[in-house]
Amino acid sequence: MLHATSRTARIAGVAALAGLMMTVAILSALHQPEAAPPTSVAGPGDAHLDRLARELDRCATLIMPDSGCEAAWAENRRRFFRQPAPAADGDRGSTGPAENTAP
Repeated sequence: MLHATSRTARIAGVAALAGLMMTVAILSALHQPEAAPPTSVAGPGDAHLDRLARELDRCATLIMPDSGCEAAWAENRRRFFRQPAPAADGDRGSTGPAENTAP
């Protein structure tokens, strides 16, 4: 007789657990999550990022090489890998070998 009681208790426990799981499932299906306010990841350079995004969209449709697209992809890679911006053209001459200025 003891065996019959434990079997009944197991069935009741499983039924209670199933009922609890169904209740949680129904409540989560009915719950409407609140919309998160839009956040902007970009900072002060938004105009530059918008131009870069438009250029990358344009380049995605091209099938021929384009120097503007190569520059845009290079800038995008630089931003992705968080590398510093390249030096200006005027600074490149000073990074070469030192010139001999003696007469």
